[in-house]
Amino acid sequence: MDQVNRNKKGSFVLLGNRIMQWLKDNMGILIALFALCLILSVNPITRNSFLTLKNVFNVIRQISSNLFLACGMTMVIILGGIDLSVGSIIALSGCIAAGGVVRYGMPLFAALILGIAIGLFFGACNGLVISKTTIPAFIVTLATMNIAKGLAYVYTGGSPVRVVTKEWQFLGAGYVGAVPTPVVILIIVLIVTGLILNKTKMGRYIYAVGGNAEAAKFSGIKVSKVKFFVHAYSGLMAGLAGVVLASRMYSGQPTAGEGAEMDAIAAVVVGGTSMSGGSGKVGGTIIGGLIIGVLNNGLNLLNVNSFWQYVVKGAVILLAVFIDYVKNEKAG
Repeated sequence: MDQVNRNKKGSFVLLGNRIMQWLKDNMGILIALFALCLILSVNPITRNSFLTLKNVFNVIRQISSNLFLACGMTMVIILGGIDLSVGSIIALSGCIAAGGVVRYGMPLFAALILGIAIGLFFGACNGLVISKTTIPAFIVTLATMNIAKGLAYVYTGGSPVRVVTKEWQFLGAGYVGAVPTPVVILIIVLIVTGLILNKTKMGRYIYAVGGNAEAAKFSGIKVSKVKFFVHAYSGLMAGLAGVVLASRMYSGQPTAGEGAEMDAIAAVVVGGTSMSGGSGKVGGTIIGGLIIGVLNNGLNLLNVNSFWQYVVKGAVILLAVFIDYVKNEKAG
């Protein structure tokens, strides 16, 4: 019994140490998130609307879609790459899934799986080209971004594919108890992503390849397999985000996901993942996603022109990259 108690005590101490280390590592962005929420809570324009239950649920749903992408993007950026195709994959996946139900009478589950599979397919195509050639990820994903966007418009003719059944709406707009369904899915995705990065060989290989691909290759790591896996996973997350977003909007829309890649990159970079590769944590990405989500919501509540919102988010990304640059310079 004493041994069991000691083991329990040791587990609690270990967990406490990990939590304290996480807080220490992310103290800066946690303070930024708290300050942002405080400003919106006391601002005369937003204080009566920001902390309402309806708005909180709205923010959570929006953050969920972004964090699906950010989980895959975290791996891509740790690898030292970038994935510009995820926003267009969202549109195509959502349209194909909605079309499967409305146009072809597919069972709901099969249509949703088809939409997610579209994302996986495009991610696998990205991974195959990037892993087997020396073409930069930026160029490859830029090409597939345009291909996926074009296919979404061709498939829909530029018009939304509407699905109005309650079963369709459950994935993006429903609840599991009092918790929005996308949040339940997001928790599962975050756990899986965290386990891959922190508890598997593939996770260790991702950090190794991102840190120094040549050294990783000489140490016996199959670099091409790592690159393929990471980009396929990013595509899978984009496909999942696409069907969830289409469910929340009651339709597959060819314009969905426009600029989503920028929000995902912002969440990852603000969360502390280095653009030069080799370092980054899902925990930081979560906070980064919260900051971007609250910032988007706050700007909307303040009635800031959407054009200026792009300027603000661009400035946030630039600031985060500059901070990363300064940290790398000091470390060097």
